[in-house]
Amino acid sequence: MRTRGWQGDLPQSADEARDRILQAATRCVERFGLRKTRLGDVAEEAGVTRQTVYRYFSSVHDMLAAVAAAGAGDFLDRMGEELGWVETVDDAITETILYCLRRLPEEPALGLMLREGEGELFTREATSSGAVALGAEMLRRLNVDWNGEGYDSTAMEGLAELVMRIWLSFQLYPNHPPRSDDELRTFIRTWVCR
Repeated sequence: MRTRGWQGDLPQSADEARDRILQAATRCVERFGLRKTRLGDVAEEAGVTRQTVYRYFSSVHDMLAAVAAAGAGDFLDRMGEELGWVETVDDAITETILYCLRRLPEEPALGLMLREGEGELFTREATSSGAVALGAEMLRRLNVDWNGEGYDSTAMEGLAELVMRIWLSFQLYPNHPPRSDDELRTFIRTWVCR
């Protein structure tokens, strides 16, 4: 790791350096917007050179995908806490989709990506193997007896991917006029949870 830059406060490890660059990237996305954030902006915000940023991220796309992934972890932690009452598979599917529809657009980094029309980046990252594994882990945190319901790790990842794809469909192609939460619950339970 280089010893120059970092606004005089050198990171103690490569992981800390990467985290600081991600924090700088998140601030730049919030300040300039997703489409106007450049590696140079992030380098300046972090107090390093562009080459230092490139050492940790090969492109703006990779950096923004990492910003999304970092925001997803925090979001899923809160979601697991707020849906702690869920105990059935049907409730897990239904309430996870609804929670994402209602809360995700308000998330700082993740919501900004959705609002700025970065659905392709978000869709690609939301259905990546890493995101599916994270979604499966979030589902495991709910008070559902997954093993008793016959869900092994492969089935959990399949369910997580299905939930994400259904959520993305509702997010990217909403109904007009919009459905209420109760109408969406009924729709999802009728056609997904049968």
